[in-house]
Amino acid sequence: MERKVRTRDELLQNKDSILASCKAQTPKNKKTVLPTKKERKILGIGKDEGRATLKYVRIAPRKVKIVIDLIRGKGLDEAYAILRYTPKASSYILFKMMRSAEANAVNNNNMNRDSLNVSEAFANQGPILKRMMARARGMGARIHKKSSHITLVLREKTQV
Repeated sequence: MERKVRTRDELLQNKDSILASCKAQTPKNKKTVLPTKKERKILGIGKDEGRATLKYVRIAPRKVKIVIDLIRGKGLDEAYAILRYTPKASSYILFKMMRSAEANAVNNNNMNRDSLNVSEAFANQGPILKRMMARARGMGARIHKKSSHITLVLREKTQV
């Protein structure tokens, strides 16, 4: 079953219904209808955020999650301060990622730097790298090195 290719005019005309169908909850046995890359660009989906993704980082995801929990929901300057003075190996990685996400938000999406905050941040498990290590009596043993995929999303604060 193929999807119908819609023109730009059709997409813009039915923008509200398309966005509602994408956000609607579907049963577990039905697949969620996701817009294609072209449709997302025409509808402007993702233009309200700055996103940075780093894959195959050689650090365990549980070590990254400790620092991510500290900065999630914080403003940009406060998150920078937390990362600057947190004595963890993942804080330097997240600091660089946050600079990248900020640059994406400001340069690509024309967002105001002062109103940005960390809305989403998560670390998923990447592939486990296996290395051989020499052991006693000529034996060898495998060492499992964990890696992670880290994603950081900056959005503008909502004024309530």
